[in-house]
Amino acid sequence: MNNLTLYRKRLIPDECILLKDDIIVHADNDVIVTTWHSLKKRKDIGTGISLYLMNQGIKASKFYSNNGDFLYWYCDVVDYVIDKEQNNVTTIDLLADVIVYPNYFVKVMDLDELSEAHKTGLINDDQLHKALEITNILVSGDIKENFDKFQVIIDKYIQ
Repeated sequence: MNNLTLYRKRLIPDECILLKDDIIVHADNDVIVTTWHSLKKRKDIGTGISLYLMNQGIKASKFYSNNGDFLYWYCDVVDYVIDKEQNNVTTIDLLADVIVYPNYFVKVMDLDELSEAHKTGLINDDQLHKALEITNILVSGDIKENFDKFQVIIDKYIQ
């Protein structure tokens, strides 16, 4: 996956953005790790690290403040579209999001958007079921253990 190009596609609002400033630290068929600065200047978020779990439908990102303090994990439930010919990966946001704070408090977001997207045909039954199943995986079991596993993967590629 050399010279890989990454895109982020959102359904609400309908947009597809080239992630031209993300730095790809590692990429293989199972995992992509990137570092980045927020796309738009923000007071609350400065930088981050994203972990694309290609076979799990998860993009787990660590958000940091402008002064480098860890804020939270932000997990997008996603589909990945891989174009080997063009050497790009498009992450399609399936709307459901899970935020995990440093104290492991969990917040599930945007289920209303997921429902609306299904009602209006933006996503199909399979995508709806996938989004709900992955969200359940993210919030079930030992949250600390789940996110410690994500951190181990990141630590493997970022020192």
